[in-house]
Amino acid sequence: MTNLQKRILTSLIIFPLSIFFITDGGNSLLSFLLFIFFIANYELFSVFNKKITILFLDLILILALFSIYELRQISDHSFIILIWTIILCIFSDIGGYVFGRIFKWKKLTSISPNKTLSGVLGSFIFSLFSLLIMYYLLKIYDNGHEYGLNFFEPKYLFLAIIFSLVAQIGDLLISFCKRLEGVKDTGKILPGHGGIFDRIDSLMFVVILAFILYRLDLFTKY
Repeated sequence: MTNLQKRILTSLIIFPLSIFFITDGGNSLLSFLLFIFFIANYELFSVFNKKITILFLDLILILALFSIYELRQISDHSFIILIWTIILCIFSDIGGYVFGRIFKWKKLTSISPNKTLSGVLGSFIFSLFSLLIMYYLLKIYDNGHEYGLNFFEPKYLFLAIIFSLVAQIGDLLISFCKRLEGVKDTGKILPGHGGIFDRIDSLMFVVILAFILYRLDLFTKY
Protein backbone atom coordinates (compact mmCIF):
# COMPACT_ATOMS: atom_id res chain seq x y z
CA MET A 1 0.00 0.00 0.00
CA THR A 2 1.39 3.39 -1.03
CA ASN A 3 1.71 6.33 1.36
CA LEU A 4 -1.12 8.15 -0.46
CA GLN A 5 -3.42 5.14 -0.07
CA LYS A 6 -2.57 5.02 3.64
CA ARG A 7 -3.36 8.75 3.97
CA ILE A 8 -6.73 8.32 2.27
CA LEU A 9 -7.69 5.27 4.33
CA THR A 10 -6.65 6.94 7.59
CA SER A 11 -8.58 10.10 6.69
CA LEU A 12 -11.71 8.08 5.90
CA ILE A 13 -11.59 6.75 9.47
CA ILE A 14 -10.41 9.85 11.34
CA PHE A 15 -12.72 12.43 9.77
CA PRO A 16 -16.11 10.80 10.51
CA LEU A 17 -14.88 9.73 13.96
CA SER A 18 -13.81 13.28 14.79
CA ILE A 19 -17.05 14.75 13.45
CA PHE A 20 -19.01 12.28 15.58
CA PHE A 21 -17.37 13.43 18.83
CA ILE A 22 -17.54 17.10 17.86
CA THR A 23 -21.21 16.82 16.94
CA ASP A 24 -22.01 14.90 20.13
CA GLY A 25 -20.27 17.56 22.22
CA GLY A 26 -20.30 17.57 26.02
CA ASN A 27 -18.42 14.83 27.83
CA SER A 28 -17.90 12.80 24.67
CA LEU A 29 -16.03 15.65 23.03
CA LEU A 30 -14.13 16.41 26.23
CA SER A 31 -12.99 12.78 26.49
CA PHE A 32 -11.95 12.78 22.85
CA LEU A 33 -9.95 16.00 23.25
CA LEU A 34 -8.26 14.68 26.40
CA PHE A 35 -7.30 11.53 24.50
CA ILE A 36 -5.72 13.67 21.78
CA PHE A 37 -3.95 15.76 24.43
CA PHE A 38 -2.32 12.78 26.13
CA ILE A 39 -1.31 11.07 22.87
CA ALA A 40 0.11 14.34 21.52
CA ASN A 41 2.07 14.91 24.73
CA TYR A 42 3.47 11.40 24.52
CA GLU A 43 4.70 12.32 21.02
CA LEU A 44 6.12 15.62 22.26
CA PHE A 45 8.23 14.11 25.01
CA SER A 46 9.24 11.13 22.86
CA VAL A 47 10.38 13.06 19.81
CA PHE A 48 11.45 16.53 20.94
CA ASN A 49 14.32 17.38 23.25
CA LYS A 50 14.32 21.19 23.29
CA LYS A 51 12.25 22.42 26.25
CA ILE A 52 11.26 25.62 24.45
CA THR A 53 9.89 23.58 21.53
CA ILE A 54 7.90 21.30 23.82
CA LEU A 55 6.53 24.27 25.76
CA PHE A 56 5.54 26.13 22.58
CA LEU A 57 3.81 23.16 20.95
CA ASP A 58 2.06 22.16 24.16
CA LEU A 59 0.74 25.70 24.61
CA ILE A 60 -0.58 25.81 21.03
CA LEU A 61 -2.13 22.36 21.49
CA ILE A 62 -3.91 23.34 24.73
CA LEU A 63 -5.22 26.59 23.21
CA ALA A 64 -6.43 24.72 20.12
CA LEU A 65 -8.23 21.99 22.07
CA PHE A 66 -9.79 24.63 24.34
CA SER A 67 -10.93 26.60 21.28
CA ILE A 68 -12.51 23.52 19.73
CA TYR A 69 -14.38 22.70 22.93
CA GLU A 70 -15.58 26.27 23.44
CA LEU A 71 -16.71 26.78 19.85
CA ARG A 72 -18.71 23.57 20.10
CA GLN A 73 -20.29 24.46 23.43
CA ILE A 74 -21.02 28.19 23.14
CA SER A 75 -23.91 27.91 20.68
CA ASP A 76 -25.12 26.25 17.49
CA HIS A 77 -23.85 29.34 15.72
CA SER A 78 -20.27 28.84 16.95
CA PHE A 79 -20.59 25.12 16.18
CA ILE A 80 -21.16 25.95 12.51
CA ILE A 81 -18.03 28.12 12.52
CA LEU A 82 -16.05 25.24 14.02
CA ILE A 83 -17.24 22.83 11.32
CA TRP A 84 -16.29 25.38 8.67
CA THR A 85 -12.74 25.78 10.02
CA ILE A 86 -12.26 22.00 10.00
CA ILE A 87 -13.54 21.64 6.42
CA LEU A 88 -11.48 24.63 5.28
CA CYS A 89 -8.26 23.21 6.74
CA ILE A 90 -8.91 19.85 5.08
CA PHE A 91 -9.48 21.46 1.69
CA SER A 92 -6.50 23.78 2.14
CA ASP A 93 -4.28 20.76 2.80
CA ILE A 94 -5.73 18.86 -0.16
CA GLY A 95 -5.23 21.85 -2.45
CA GLY A 96 -1.62 22.20 -1.39
CA TYR A 97 -0.97 18.50 -1.96
CA VAL A 98 -2.74 18.26 -5.33
CA PHE A 99 -1.31 21.44 -6.85
CA GLY A 100 2.12 20.66 -5.43
CA ARG A 101 2.14 17.27 -7.13
CA ILE A 102 0.68 18.40 -10.46
CA PHE A 103 2.47 21.72 -10.95
CA LYS A 104 6.20 21.56 -10.26
CA TRP A 105 6.82 25.18 -9.37
CA LYS A 106 9.60 26.69 -7.32
CA LYS A 107 10.22 25.34 -3.83
CA LEU A 108 8.73 27.59 -1.17
CA THR A 109 11.29 27.17 1.62
CA SER A 110 14.04 24.85 2.81
CA ILE A 111 12.10 24.38 6.07
CA SER A 112 9.73 22.03 4.28
CA PRO A 113 11.21 20.76 0.98
CA ASN A 114 7.86 19.44 -0.28
CA LYS A 115 6.17 22.86 -0.07
CA THR A 116 5.98 24.72 -3.38
CA LEU A 117 4.52 27.99 -4.65
CA SER A 118 1.99 25.97 -6.66
CA GLY A 119 0.96 24.23 -3.44
CA VAL A 120 0.39 27.60 -1.77
CA LEU A 121 -1.84 28.68 -4.65
CA GLY A 122 -3.70 25.36 -4.53
CA SER A 123 -4.34 25.77 -0.80
CA PHE A 124 -5.88 29.20 -1.34
CA ILE A 125 -8.06 28.01 -4.22
CA PHE A 126 -9.28 24.83 -2.52
CA SER A 127 -10.03 26.67 0.73
CA LEU A 128 -12.71 28.60 -1.15
CA PHE A 129 -14.56 25.34 -1.82
CA SER A 130 -15.31 25.20 1.92
CA LEU A 131 -17.55 28.26 1.46
CA LEU A 132 -19.52 26.48 -1.23
CA ILE A 133 -19.94 23.38 0.93
CA MET A 134 -21.06 25.36 4.00
CA TYR A 135 -23.44 27.51 1.95
CA TYR A 136 -25.27 24.49 0.57
CA LEU A 137 -25.17 22.59 3.86
CA LEU A 138 -26.96 25.47 5.56
CA LYS A 139 -29.30 25.85 2.62
CA ILE A 140 -30.29 22.19 2.89
CA TYR A 141 -30.86 22.24 6.65
CA ASP A 142 -32.32 25.66 7.38
CA ASN A 143 -31.74 27.98 4.41
CA GLY A 144 -29.21 29.85 6.55
CA HIS A 145 -31.92 31.77 8.40
CA GLU A 146 -31.60 30.31 11.89
CA TYR A 147 -27.90 30.95 12.21
CA GLY A 148 -27.77 34.19 10.24
CA LEU A 149 -24.78 32.88 8.26
CA ASN A 150 -24.27 33.41 4.56
CA PHE A 151 -20.94 31.97 3.48
CA PHE A 152 -21.19 33.81 0.18
CA GLU A 153 -20.75 37.14 1.94
CA PRO A 154 -17.49 38.94 1.01
CA LYS A 155 -16.15 38.75 4.57
CA TYR A 156 -16.15 34.95 4.47
CA LEU A 157 -14.21 35.02 1.20
CA PHE A 158 -11.63 37.21 2.92
CA LEU A 159 -11.60 35.00 6.03
CA ALA A 160 -11.17 31.86 3.93
CA ILE A 161 -7.98 33.30 2.44
CA ILE A 162 -6.73 34.44 5.86
CA PHE A 163 -7.52 31.06 7.45
CA SER A 164 -5.77 29.22 4.62
CA LEU A 165 -2.73 31.46 5.06
CA VAL A 166 -2.71 30.79 8.81
CA ALA A 167 -3.10 27.06 8.16
CA GLN A 168 -0.07 27.07 5.86
CA ILE A 169 2.00 29.14 8.30
CA GLY A 170 1.03 26.74 11.09
CA ASP A 171 2.13 23.81 8.95
CA LEU A 172 5.49 25.49 8.32
CA LEU A 173 5.96 26.32 12.01
CA ILE A 174 5.50 22.69 12.99
CA SER A 175 7.85 21.67 10.16
CA PHE A 176 10.41 24.16 11.47
CA CYS A 177 10.15 22.68 14.97
CA LYS A 178 10.66 19.19 13.56
CA ARG A 179 13.59 20.35 11.46
CA LEU A 180 15.30 21.80 14.55
CA GLU A 181 15.06 18.36 16.13
CA GLY A 182 16.03 16.51 12.96
CA VAL A 183 12.81 14.47 12.75
CA LYS A 184 10.44 13.89 9.83
CA ASP A 185 7.25 12.97 11.73
CA THR A 186 6.10 13.49 15.30
CA GLY A 187 4.88 9.91 15.55
CA LYS A 188 3.52 6.86 13.74
CA ILE A 189 0.04 6.54 15.23
CA LEU A 190 -1.65 7.70 12.00
CA PRO A 191 -0.54 5.66 8.96
CA GLY A 192 0.32 7.92 6.04
CA HIS A 193 0.20 11.03 8.21
CA GLY A 194 2.63 10.38 11.05
CA GLY A 195 1.66 11.63 14.49
CA ILE A 196 -1.09 13.79 15.96
CA PHE A 197 0.83 17.03 15.36
CA ASP A 198 1.45 16.02 11.74
CA ARG A 199 -2.31 15.76 11.22
CA ILE A 200 -3.58 18.82 13.12
CA ASP A 201 -0.65 21.19 12.58
CA SER A 202 -2.62 23.62 10.40
CA LEU A 203 -5.95 23.23 12.23
CA MET A 204 -4.49 24.19 15.61
CA PHE A 205 -3.61 27.72 14.56
CA VAL A 206 -6.78 28.28 12.52
CA VAL A 207 -9.18 27.17 15.24
CA ILE A 208 -7.46 29.42 17.79
CA LEU A 209 -7.87 32.37 15.44
CA ALA A 210 -11.50 31.42 14.74
CA PHE A 211 -12.25 31.33 18.47
CA ILE A 212 -10.65 34.75 19.01
CA LEU A 213 -12.58 36.26 16.10
CA TYR A 214 -15.80 34.69 17.34
CA ARG A 215 -15.30 36.25 20.77
CA LEU A 216 -14.74 39.57 19.00
CA ASP A 217 -18.19 39.14 17.41
CA LEU A 218 -16.82 38.99 13.89
CA PHE A 219 -19.29 36.18 13.14
CA THR A 220 -22.29 38.09 14.49
CA LYS A 221 -25.55 36.62 13.34
CA TYR A 222 -27.22 39.80 12.24
